[in-house]
Amino acid sequence: MITTLLATAFLQTQGLPVVKAEELKKHVAYLASDELKGRGTPSPELIKASEYIAAEFTKIGIEPGVGKSFFQVTKWERGAGAGQEVRNVVGLLRGSDPVLSKEYVVVSAHYDHLGEAKEGADKIFNGANDDASGVAGVIGIASAIAQSKPKRSVIFLTFYGEERGLVGSQFYAKNPVFPLKNTVAMLNIEQIGRTDDSEGPRVGACNLTGFNFSTIGPVCAKVGKEVGVPVIEHPEYSAPFFMASDNAAFAAVGVPAHTFSVAYEFSDYHKVGDHADKLDYNNMAKITGMIAACTLHIANSTQVPSWNKYQKRTSRYIEAYEKLQGRKVAGDGSGKPN
Repeated sequence: MITTLLATAFLQTQGLPVVKAEELKKHVAYLASDELKGRGTPSPELIKASEYIAAEFTKIGIEPGVGKSFFQVTKWERGAGAGQEVRNVVGLLRGSDPVLSKEYVVVSAHYDHLGEAKEGADKIFNGANDDASGVAGVIGIASAIAQSKPKRSVIFLTFYGEERGLVGSQFYAKNPVFPLKNTVAMLNIEQIGRTDDSEGPRVGACNLTGFNFSTIGPVCAKVGKEVGVPVIEHPEYSAPFFMASDNAAFAAVGVPAHTFSVAYEFSDYHKVGDHADKLDYNNMAKITGMIAACTLHIANSTQVPSWNKYQKRTSRYIEAYEKLQGRKVAGDGSGKPN
């Protein structure tokens, strides 16, 4: 109760409504329903999912990110379904500062999953945790901060094709709607609904991949402590899983980018049993509220996230950042919070 009250008080001081578990549940229930047949890439059902996300952004008051459209459209080019339309969904919360509004914080998740199996009593890979939970989190954060007037602009991005090789995020990185040079951070969300981790129950805390690769890890840990939701470095998987989700495409071009997750491994991972009724929506609401608070902190900070030059694994990302910016990295690169 004390933790909940502290989190609520912090969010309210930031101009945030409390993230509602029932709203997250509603989003997951639709996205992971049998009607959408597992949201395979490409498929008519994936198009339906994109239209749902765009409609929710519209209700919230998020602007279309691609001219008058929410959709960054292209054609699927590989294997089954080649030639069919696929879309990233792009929404924009315009920043309030006349200078900083030209910089961007990305909040993202992938909205595709594995589609249908060829046989079995239950053929549908519903993908409730992977990653309808992340998409619900993106919509929840958009709703939570829509009236907060952050200084920097916030881009809400949901990707196609993650399950077929991070394709949608790679397409965006090669064809950015907003300048990557001005994109200061990417907060990706993956699997935040299940708390029955294969290592044991995981409630009230959130993992961050590549925790010490940039200042985002320590900054979000500080924010998480303030709202009562610890952001932690998994002792085994933090570094290995850094390039396993859509943050990888942004990190590869130099943008500090990480993925939030609750359970990395759970019993129904990539199985037909990943159903909506197995998610912990109260915990998911707390996690979503914490990521919303991290988003606002970065969007309003006088400093931008930077790669940690004292981490051996980050040299390639620093090189990419320097190429993107056309200059050498400034600052001490210590990874300390801004």
